[in-house]
Amino acid sequence: MGTDTKTRTKDCSWFAFYLALLLLFGKQALAQIRYSIPEEVQEGTVVGNVAKDLGLEITSLIARRFRVVSGSKDAIFEVNQNNGALYVHQHIDREELCQGSGACLMELKILVETPLEIHYVAVEITDVNDHSPSFPEKEQRFEIAEHTLPGRRFQLHTARDPDAGINSIRTYTLTANDHFEVDIRQSDAGKIPFLVLKKSLDREQKDKHTLLVTAVDGGKPPRSGTLNVSIIVLDSNDNRPIFSQDIYQLEIYENVLIGTSIFQMNATDLDEGTNGEVEYSLGKTLMRKVYDIFDLDKLTGEIRVKGVVDYEENDVYELNIEASDKATPPLTGECRVIIKIKDVNDNPPEIEVTSLSNTVSEDSKPGTVISLISVTDKDSGVNGKILSKNMYSLVTKGRLDREIVSHYDITITATDCGEPPLSAVKTLSVQVSDVNDNRPLFSQNPIELYLVENNAPGASIFSVSAADNDLNENAAIAYHIVRGDGLHRDITSFLNVNPDNGHISAHFQFQVVATDSGTPSLSSNVTVNVFILDQNDNAPVILYPVSSNGSAEGVEEIPRNVNAGHLVTKVRAYDADIGYNGWLLFSLQEVTDHSLFGLDRYTGQIRTLRSFTETDEAEHKLVILVKDNGNVSLSATATVVVKVVEPKEAFAASDVKSATKNEEENNVTFYLMITLGSVSTLFLISIIVLIAMQCSKTTDYTSKYLQETNYDGTLCHSIQYRPGDKRYMLVGPRMSIGSTIVPGSHANTLVLPDRRGTSGEVRKQSFTQCLQAYNH
Repeated sequence: MGTDTKTRTKDCSWFAFYLALLLLFGKQALAQIRYSIPEEVQEGTVVGNVAKDLGLEITSLIARRFRVVSGSKDAIFEVNQNNGALYVHQHIDREELCQGSGACLMELKILVETPLEIHYVAVEITDVNDHSPSFPEKEQRFEIAEHTLPGRRFQLHTARDPDAGINSIRTYTLTANDHFEVDIRQSDAGKIPFLVLKKSLDREQKDKHTLLVTAVDGGKPPRSGTLNVSIIVLDSNDNRPIFSQDIYQLEIYENVLIGTSIFQMNATDLDEGTNGEVEYSLGKTLMRKVYDIFDLDKLTGEIRVKGVVDYEENDVYELNIEASDKATPPLTGECRVIIKIKDVNDNPPEIEVTSLSNTVSEDSKPGTVISLISVTDKDSGVNGKILSKNMYSLVTKGRLDREIVSHYDITITATDCGEPPLSAVKTLSVQVSDVNDNRPLFSQNPIELYLVENNAPGASIFSVSAADNDLNENAAIAYHIVRGDGLHRDITSFLNVNPDNGHISAHFQFQVVATDSGTPSLSSNVTVNVFILDQNDNAPVILYPVSSNGSAEGVEEIPRNVNAGHLVTKVRAYDADIGYNGWLLFSLQEVTDHSLFGLDRYTGQIRTLRSFTETDEAEHKLVILVKDNGNVSLSATATVVVKVVEPKEAFAASDVKSATKNEEENNVTFYLMITLGSVSTLFLISIIVLIAMQCSKTTDYTSKYLQETNYDGTLCHSIQYRPGDKRYMLVGPRMSIGSTIVPGSHANTLVLPDRRGTSGEVRKQSFTQCLQAYNH
C-alpha cells in the first residue's frame, strides 16, 4: 500500500512537470511520424515502432519510458515499453472518433522520459465499409391523381451512410415498373433521390402501386438499404357506369304477388367515391302502364312488381334503365330490360247462353231445343283449351211432367286444360208450362162428417176441398152436388154446396163433384157421410135419491155396529149426452164428519171409513155434487141423510125400507122400459131410412161415383166406466164398442178405431150399452 501511494505521488509530480513542458513548447511541435490503420482492427495490432521511427537507440531504451499523453482518445493506443512499438489498446470505430466523411486523423503526444522528450505522432484511421445505408423511415406514401401528367417529380427520403469515401452512398435504384423511375440530384448534403412519373396512371386499372427504393454504397462488397414507397392513385370521373349486357331478357308469371323482386340490375363504375356511386332510374319515354306495374330501386337497382301483371292485358314489357354516377357532371350508362309475361290459368271459361225460351210445355216432344250455349276462355295454350265443345244446344230427351217437376235448374260446367284446371258453372232455369192433364182429386173419399146437434138451419156445416195438380185455369175448381130424382127420399135436397169454396150447408150422406176449368174439363167426386155429434146440452139427472128440480134427497139407516167399508148407499145419476158430455163424476160437497164417510167419485158409492163410536152423532147429512165433463160442465146435487140406529131398530126398519125400495125400483123399471122402447123405435126407423136410401140410388150414380157406405150407427148412447184403466166406452153413430174417449183430452175428441164388426154387431152392442147405463 505504501509503495503504490508513493508511486502515484511520483507520477502526479511527473504529470505536472510534463504539463509545464507542454505549455512551454506547445504548438511549436509538429508531427514527426504519420501512421495509417483501418478501423475495426483487433486490439494489440501494432501501428508502428515509435522508438525506431524516432531514431532512438534501442540500447538506451532500457532506461527510458514512453507515455501517450494526448487525451482520453489517446488511450486507444499504447507504447510497448520493451520495444517502443505503438499498438492498438482499445476497439477503434472511426464513425465514433470522427464525424463526417473526411479523413480521420489522430495526433498523439508521446512523452519520453530520461531524458525528457516530447514527440508528435499522427495516426490516420481509415474507413472500413461496416455500415449500410439507412432511410429515416421505412415507408413513404404518395397520393397522385390519375390525371397527373408524366414528368412530375416527387422527392424521396434521402438515405444516410456513416461510412466515408467510397463506402458512402453511391446510387439509388427502383424496382421495375411501367409508371415510375428514380432520379438522383447531387447537393452539398449528398445525393438526393426523386421519384419521376414517366407514364399516366389509371386508377381503374390499378389504384395502388408499391415500389422499393434501394440506396447502395461503394463498398466492396457493397451494402444497401431499402425504402417502401406506396403510391395511391386518386380517382377522376373518367368512367361512366356500364351494364354487363345491353339487353336483359327475363320471364315472369302473371299475377305475381305485389312486392315480388323479379330482377337485380348491376351497373359498375370503375371510379371511386361519389364518382363511382351509381343510381338507377327508369327511362322517361316508357308507357304510363310500365310505371304503374314496375318499380326500380334507385340505389340497389332491384326491380319489383308494384301493380297487377295480367297476361291477357299485355304479354311483354320493355324497360329502359339508366345508371348514373354522382359526379359533377354525372356520367350515364343505359340498357334495356325485356320482361315477358307467362300465362297462368287464371281465367275460367266463360259460358254464354242464348235461350230460345225459358219455358217449355210439359207435352213437348223429346228433342225440343231449349237453349244454345257457347264457351270461350281468355287464357292461351292449354290454359285456354276447353274440354267441351265450343257450341252446343240444350234439348229435351224425355217426356216432361210439370206436376212431378215444375222447373229444372240445369248446371253447365266448362273446364279448361290448365294446371290446375279452372271451371265455369252456368245454371239455366227452365220452367215447365202446364197443360190440363190432371183431374181434381179429393184428399179423402169417402169423407165422414160429424155435426154438432142443435146447429142453426142453413149454416155452413162442412167444407170439401179438391186439389188439381195443374195450374191457373186448368186448376180452377167448381163444386156441385150430385142430385137424385127429386123425390122425398133424396137427402141431397137438404144440402147445398158453394161452387167456389166447397162449403156445404145442411146434412146426411151425399156426393160432391169437383170440376176444373180446363179444356176439356176434368172432374172428380167425393162421398160425404154426415154424423150428428153431441153437445153438452143436458144436465145430469139424479135417479136416486129421487130427483126433484135438479136436486134429490134420501134417508139411509144403518146399524151402529157396522165395520169400516160398509156400503151405506149408492147415488145413481144419468146424463142424456154422450162422450165427455155424459161422463159423470161424484164428489162430497158437504158432510158433517169427514172421518166417517167416503164417496167413490166414479161409482157414487158411499161407504163408512171407520166403525161408529158412542160419541158419534146419530144423524149425518151428506150433500153429493154430480157434474158431467163437458167444456162447460152441468151439475146436480143430492142430499143423503144417514141415521145411525141400534141393531134391533135396524132390523125392525128393514122391512119398511125394503117395501119402499121395491116401490122405487118399480118406478125405475117403468122409466127404463119407456126409454128402451123409445130408443129401439128410433133405431129401427133409422135403419129403415138408410136401407131405403141405399135402394133408391140409380145404377148411373153408383157407377160414376164412389159406392155409398151403409149407415151402421145407433141413436142410443151409453157410458161405461171401467175403474181399472179409467177409460170410457162410447157408442154412437158409426162407432163400435171399441171406440174410446180418453179422460183429460180436449172436449169431445174421439179416437175411432178401424171398423171391426158388421152393422148388426154395432146395433147389438148399442142396445147392450143402453141397458147397462140404465141399470147403473
